[in-house]
Amino acid sequence: MSIPLTAARTRAALATLPGWKTKGDALTKTFTFGSFREALAFMVRVGFDAEAMNHHPEWSNVYRTVSITLSTHDAGGLTELDTRLAKAIDALV
Repeated sequence: MSIPLTAARTRAALATLPGWKTKGDALTKTFTFGSFREALAFMVRVGFDAEAMNHHPEWSNVYRTVSITLSTHDAGGLTELDTRLAKAIDALV
């Protein structure tokens, strides 16, 4: 099981994750694409990375906007796994 990040480690992680914010015990970010097709393709690519990490985002899609929330529920909050997935997601954009 993962260990939740301390407040200091969360701040340090956020410094390396442009556009990501904390909301409660989670990381969130909204991505906007040129079309629904681009948004959907992004979600598929994220899905493959998330499955490979065995860590799955909470997300929603409305037309060309994808909102993502990352939290490690079994650890009770934000962990290193969330920050690694956030970095992988950013690399896809």
